[in-house]
Parts: sequence; structure tokens; C-alpha cells
Amino acid sequence: MSFLHLAIFLPFLMAMLIPIFYRWTNQLHTGWIVLPIPVILFIYFLTFIPQTMQGVVTETMPWIPSLGINFTVVVDGLSLLFALLITGIGSLVTFYSIFYLGKKKERLNNFYAFLFIFMTAMLGVVLSDNLVVLYLFWEMTSISSFLLIGYWYHRERSRYGARKSLLITVFGGLMLLGGILLLHVITGSFSLREIIGEASVVQASSLFIPAMILILLGAFTKSAQVPFHVWLPDAMEAPTPVSAYLHSATMVKAGLYLVARFTPLFAVSGVWFWTISLVGIVTLFWGSITATKKQDLKAILAYSTISQLGMIMTLLGVGAAALHFDSWSDDIYIGALVAAVFHLFNHATFKGSLFMMVGIVDHETGTRDIKRLGGLMRIMPITATIAFIGTFAMAGLPPFNGFLSKEMFFQSMVDVTTLNLFNADTWGILLPVIAWVGSIFTFVYSMIIFFKTFGGKLKPHLLPKKPHEAPLGLLLPPLILSALVVITGLFPNLIAKPLLEPAVKSIMPSLYGTDYHVHISFWHGFTMALLMTFGVIILGILLYKTANWWRPFIKEKVPRFFQWGKAYDNSMYYMEQGSYRFTLWIMTGWLRTYLNYMLMAFIILMLGTIFATDALNFDISTISRVTMMDYVLALVIVVTLVGVVFSKSRITSIILLGAMGYTISIFFIVARAPDLALTQLVIETISVVLYLLVFYHLPQFSNIEEKPKWLSVKTLISFGVGLVVFLISLSAYDTTFYDSISQYYIDNTYTKAAGKNIVNVILVDFRGFDTLFETVVLAVASIGIFGMIKLRLARREKNENK
Repeated sequence: MSFLHLAIFLPFLMAMLIPIFYRWTNQLHTGWIVLPIPVILFIYFLTFIPQTMQGVVTETMPWIPSLGINFTVVVDGLSLLFALLITGIGSLVTFYSIFYLGKKKERLNNFYAFLFIFMTAMLGVVLSDNLVVLYLFWEMTSISSFLLIGYWYHRERSRYGARKSLLITVFGGLMLLGGILLLHVITGSFSLREIIGEASVVQASSLFIPAMILILLGAFTKSAQVPFHVWLPDAMEAPTPVSAYLHSATMVKAGLYLVARFTPLFAVSGVWFWTISLVGIVTLFWGSITATKKQDLKAILAYSTISQLGMIMTLLGVGAAALHFDSWSDDIYIGALVAAVFHLFNHATFKGSLFMMVGIVDHETGTRDIKRLGGLMRIMPITATIAFIGTFAMAGLPPFNGFLSKEMFFQSMVDVTTLNLFNADTWGILLPVIAWVGSIFTFVYSMIIFFKTFGGKLKPHLLPKKPHEAPLGLLLPPLILSALVVITGLFPNLIAKPLLEPAVKSIMPSLYGTDYHVHISFWHGFTMALLMTFGVIILGILLYKTANWWRPFIKEKVPRFFQWGKAYDNSMYYMEQGSYRFTLWIMTGWLRTYLNYMLMAFIILMLGTIFATDALNFDISTISRVTMMDYVLALVIVVTLVGVVFSKSRITSIILLGAMGYTISIFFIVARAPDLALTQLVIETISVVLYLLVFYHLPQFSNIEEKPKWLSVKTLISFGVGLVVFLISLSAYDTTFYDSISQYYIDNTYTKAAGKNIVNVILVDFRGFDTLFETVVLAVASIGIFGMIKLRLARREKNENK
């Protein structure tokens, strides 16, 4: 294992050790103990910048080579950018949590354990080349985020949000797994780089579109794209540090990472271009409008995150056109990919600071309701400064970094209308129009966050706590992020060459080896993008001033079709009711009913398999000769079987059942299988004794005589099982799909296991672990039964003492 592999698992290892450290450090906040881990990892990943500017770093650790599954880690520009965000913002969130979460009130060991498990999961997603490994980490992010969202599990809304996020993201994960398996069917490989290397083979396959759709479903659910966005607002029930980490900088961007990674493979298709672009632009539009009607600051930020994710998704969709050009120098559409990567970084900085700002406001005033807030600028000037920088950057105003990436976004949308590809020169006019309208509402909700919280008059009588400025520990992390917002806004080329350029080359491998460079300018002249910005500011101010007139319309006049949250709740309700009623119908409480279900499934599956595989074979010419002894034994078995069915006494039935078993053992003796005969005799003897002990305590059969129903369901099932077993016996005798393994045991039983009894050697040596685990299962079951008996006796003794 290389240090690069260890870097991925280091947070997970720390998460396993946190319970131990938590017991040893009663006076020290757990955050101080775990904080060095993300800081060290951030510094470590910084050292890769010179290498990713030149190429790609790869480390491979064998895992399941026989299945083509190896833990291959790839560090290129895109994965490094994500790794730096994961560890850098992870360090700030850990530091912020030390002051946000009280040691006495919170279960800190659980919180930091869940947080660091999530950190490992995200690092695994962005650094894994093998798609099976990536999928395992992908699902790990869903599970760890479920634990973090439901951290305050005593709150009903927290449990609801955690369950909602898990259901939707795990559904997307299963879709992603289906896409991965289809790609493996096409290429025979799980390596992402190898699959992209065989892009022509994938693109020529009939499974190309199904694989694309499945992978996009995985990306859309994780990155909260319409209509799968409904989980993100409810995930805001998590503690603010979780929201600042998962829902602004890391987890929700995993879907964006997936789309960027698969762009070289699927970008040739117009389905890819239009699906991503339209889903992204609708998400941008819907998220920005919905954010303006919310009253809770975290709810506004939740929908603003959905909107911003839609913006980046749109840029990735439009940027797919760049792969259709041979020369980058004449390709204006590569600017969409640059804008996507740039805004991904910018959004992480200003949205992370805004979430922390909201946490400070909630922490120091006791509320996030903008109806109660206002006038906090004079009381909390530093927090107000953080909010000013973050909201104005999100609104796309200079001199902050959000202005630059927003201008690049507008320019990319305008350029789409000139694209002579995928009918973008006609239908593409929708993209800049919707983008512009969505950006106007982005400006509005940004102004709502700042001015409704820090402007206006103070309302101390509506605040649960007396407001005051936060301590330095809470202010420092958002101040660092705010400083990055300003610095990258004024000097964007500080990150252009070391971070953005390698990331774009990772999305477009054809750029490696060229003299392509990313250069971001603050001024491009009076362009259409700048005019669109002026329009956003003018109309945004107008809408903000007249919000009381039009916001009620948005709140009340939304068609039912677009009420995604209610649609989810209704679907869950009907599913629960349906499953409840189905369960009541199926689960009768009678074991014989469940046995009927199992036997019917056996009949259907076995008959289906026999006929589907053409395994039905009635060739009996090679079977052994049937002797008179065989007929006699078969007659005895039939007679005892009839006796068991029609017996009115349990004792008689048990005795006849034992006689049937003993007769079968005679069959084994005749067939020269004494070991099997001995085993059968022992089992039958034990079974008869146990049956007699158990049935002795049961009530007698009812005296009411019932007429036999020869055509009942039970009769049909009985004949069906007998027929299926008969057909299987005949078919299995002369039907072989694979080479027999019996010769292997014959050749190796004595040489490898030093035994002559093949059956015994198989059970003890070749299948030793199987036998061992069966013994363990029996031991665990025995311990459980013993514990239940002890508890029952103790309860009885307690009741008698009363």
C-alpha cells in the first residue's frame, strides 16, 4: 500500500480510533485531536500540484485481480482540485465545529467519526480509477451523510431528512452500478481510463445510451438536480458544519465530478449534451425562484445550492461540445468547461463561508428566521462582512470571484446559440434566456440573505437570545474562505495555471501535450455577458424592492405538478400503505402458509429453469437396473407416506416418518454408500426423538372430522413439488452444463488431504471453512436460545417474588 492509498484511509482510521481518544480526553474537545489529520492531508495534496501540471500520478494496489478489480489511485488535475477542497474545507469545518458544538451537550465522538468516514468516502470517489471501487466509496458517502444528517436523531425532522437523502441517493447509486456493469459488459474492464481509451467501442455499442442514462441518474441524484433535488433542503436539519461541508463543497459536487469524468466517453452524443444542459438549466431556474420564497436562512442557502449546482451542470453539458473540435485554439466552447471548474471552486468558497455565517447567526441569536432578524450589522460587524462578501459573490458582483465565473457562464450560454451542433443554433436560444432569468432571482435571494439579516432595524424582542459578535474560533474559518473569495476575484490567475488548467485537461485529455493555457481576465469589454449582468442588477434590485407584491404569487400559485416535495411525500405514503396492506395479506402468522409460498416459488423457478435451459432429459437408457429390492423399498416408502398424510395422531405420524427415513437409509446400503446410510440413521433417530419431545407438549388434533379436499391448493402444491423433483432427478442425471469437479477430488483427496474417504475429506478439509462457519452459526444460535431461556426464567422468578 502506497502512502497515497494510506492518505485516503487515514481519516477512516482516525474515525475508528476516536472512541478510544474520546475516553482519554475528558477535558479536551475531540476536534483538537482530529484536526491535524485533514490539515496534514491538505498539505500533502498540495505537493501534487507540480506533478499534475505536467501529467498524471498513478498508484495501484491489487485487490481482486481475478475479477479485474484493483485499487488504482489516479491524481490528475480534476481529482486533485476535489481532494484539496475535501481536505481544505474539511480542515476549516473541523476547526469550526470545535467552537460550534459544545462538548457537554453533543456526542462528539459520533460526530467526528461520521465526519471523517465521509472524508475518506469522498477522497475515494475522486481518486479511484476502478469503477467498482469508486462505487463502493460512492455508497459510503450516502451512508455517512445519512448518519451526519440524522446526527440529532431525537428530532423528527432530522430523521426524516436523513431517510429522504438516503433513499434518493442510494437509488441513484444503484443506477450508477447498473451503468458501470453495462460499461464492463461492453469493454470487459472496470478501469475508467481503459474504458475511456476504448471510447469508440463503447460509442458503437447498443448499450451506449442505457449506460449513459444510468450514470446520469446517479450523478443527478447526488448533485440534487431536478426532480431529485428534494432531499437537499431537508438535509439542512443537519448541524451547520455538516451543511457547510457536505452540501456546499463536497458531497453534492460528487455528481458534477462524475459528469466531468465521463464527458470524454459520452460527449459525442446529443443526448448527453441536451440532457445535462436542460436538467442543469431547469435546476438553476427552479432553485433560484424557490429560494426567494423561503424564510429560513438555511433553507434559502439550500435552494441556492441547488441553483448553483444546476449552473455548473449546465456548463458541463454545454462544454461537452468542446470535444467535437480538433483544435482548441478555434474552440470557444471550451470556455464552458473552464467556467464550470472555476465556479466549482468559487462556489465552495463563498457558499462554505455563507453556511458558516448562518451557523454563527443561529448560534448567537437563537434563530434563522429572516422575519425575526434584522439590524445585526452594528452588533455583528465581522459576521456581516463575511455575509456581504459571500452574498455579493453569489450574486455575481465585482470584485469577487463569483462575478468572473458568472460572466464566463453568461458568455458560454451566448456562445451556444452559435454552435452548429445538436441543433443548438435553434433550440439553444432557450439556454441564455433561462440562465439570465434564473440569475436575476439569484441576485434577489442573495440580497434577501444579506439585507434581511443585517440591514434594517434590530428586533431584540423577537430574538430568543441577546445577539453579540461570535468568538474568533467561529469567525476564523469563514474569514479564510471570504479572503479566498476576494483574492481569487482580484487575482484569478493565481489558481488558473496550477489548479484550473490541469482540471480542464483532465476533462479533455486531448489537451495534454498542447500549449493550451487557462487565462482569466477581469475585463473583456462591453460584451453581451456584461449587458446581461447589468440587466440582472437592475431587474434584481427592482424585484427585491417589490418582493412583497410578487412573492405571495410564487408561494401560492405553484402548480401541483411542480410541488416536488409533496410528490415525494405522497409516493412514500402510498408505498408504505401498499406495503403494509400487502404484508397483512401475505403475513398470516401461520407457518404452513409461508411454507406454501416457498414451495410455489420452488416450483415456478425450477420449472422455468428446466425449460429455459433445455435441461429436460428423459434418457434412462444408461441408468442402473431396478431390482426387486428397489420395488419393495419404494412400496414401503409410499405406504408410510400415505400413512403420514392420513394419520389422525401425531405420534403415529412421527413413527411413520421415522420408518420412511430408515427405509431410505436401506436404499443407501443397497447402493453401497454406508457413510450416507449411517448419517441418515443418526439424523432420523435424533429427529424422531426431538419430534416426540416437542409434540408431546402440543394439543391433540381437533376431533372435528374434515372431508378431504382432493383438489385443494395444498394438494396441487404437493403434486407440483413431487413432479419438479422427479424432473430434476431425471434431468440432472444426463444433463451437464459444466465439467464435473468430482475428478479433482478423486485426484487430490489423498495427496493433499491425506485421507481416503472422499466425503469426509471434502467436509473437513476442502470445505473446512464452510463446516467451521456452520458450527459457529449453531454455537451463536445456541447462545441466543440459552440467553432467552435465562431471561424468561429470571422474569418468572421476579414475578413469583412479587
